[in-house]
Amino acid sequence: MRKIAIVGSPNVGKSVLFNNLTGSYATVSNYPGTTVEVSRGKGKIGDEEFEVIDTPGMYSLLPITEEERVARSILLDEQPAVILHMIDAKNLERMLTLTLQLLEAGLPVILVLNIMDEAQKAGIRIDSRHLEKELGIPVVEAVSTTGKGMDVLRGRIESYARAKS
Repeated sequence: MRKIAIVGSPNVGKSVLFNNLTGSYATVSNYPGTTVEVSRGKGKIGDEEFEVIDTPGMYSLLPITEEERVARSILLDEQPAVILHMIDAKNLERMLTLTLQLLEAGLPVILVLNIMDEAQKAGIRIDSRHLEKELGIPVVEAVSTTGKGMDVLRGRIESYARAKS
């Protein structure tokens, strides 16, 4: 079964996205040799069932904390078919550093601009099509707490995973 890993800094909505993709079914366990918890579940996207992994929060592929080491290990050792880098759209500039590191590592990334409702209320305008063109990866706008953008995200995951296989 191919894998989807959800990555991003703490408090960007990774667990809510995980619940959206898996229907809230999760197995939570400590990563081997650590006290760091990792949630795993199954979700059907298109005709394919994926294992979905909610990784611990990370700011960089160059780990400082045990949580970042575990997240990095999942990305590099388990080789997910798709990595959903979820960011808080209000802090796009600060959070793109990890996106660029993931791309430089040659990983299959979809950028999820979450909390778009709050970004728009704050007057922040993001041209996601331009960002997609510049980064060369799919970019999806979302509000994971309301489910907005989840159908689009599922479609992008399906086509991206198919293209990468």
